[in-house]
Amino acid sequence: MPEPRILLVRHGESTWNAEGRWQGQADPPLSERGRDQARAAAHHLPPARVAVTSDLDRARETATLLAEPQGLDVAVDVDLRERDAGAFSGLTRPEIHEHFPGSLPDDPQRRPDDEGLLAPPGWEHDDTVVERAWRALARLARALGEAHDDAPVGIAVTHSGLIYAIERDLGLAGGRIANLEGRWVQRTTAGWVGGERHLLLDPRHDEVTRNLGL
Repeated sequence: MPEPRILLVRHGESTWNAEGRWQGQADPPLSERGRDQARAAAHHLPPARVAVTSDLDRARETATLLAEPQGLDVAVDVDLRERDAGAFSGLTRPEIHEHFPGSLPDDPQRRPDDEGLLAPPGWEHDDTVVERAWRALARLARALGEAHDDAPVGIAVTHSGLIYAIERDLGLAGGRIANLEGRWVQRTTAGWVGGERHLLLDPRHDEVTRNLGL
């Protein structure tokens, strides 16, 4: 049986992305630019058999717009939702610097011996995010296996924090992921393996956005 391939796709720009606010599991909608991004990305989406999405509005609307040209139904899987950003949720980067000094790597008040992000109260750590993400992807892989396609492809519309956690779990490097950019993963007999990043927008014609929060 062919091994299923899944493209983890980050949603389009949200209104809080546009304002530079960290979202976490807060639920702001797509911006108009985010809707335009999703419509444009739909024309570059690989032919897919199954589509699933996070339950958060910015992902659900992105998934609906992506799936429409292929006539795909979209299922909701709450395990694909964004990492809980805890006390960072709703704050801009300067506000985080003010209220949680030294927490972010680019903070001028950072101590030299601090490494990485210093998690705020309520922050959901990688082990929890990865556990639920793999549960969702295992369900999607099973659905693809039942499709009996020669090369089953699934689309999972999710969030940057979850994609980063999966990439770290697979030992992959990537840098900041854009709205409507994805990461290929594939289930094999030896387990899950990571593929390339895949941008669904054409920078020559479409506006590509990358924000510095979740």
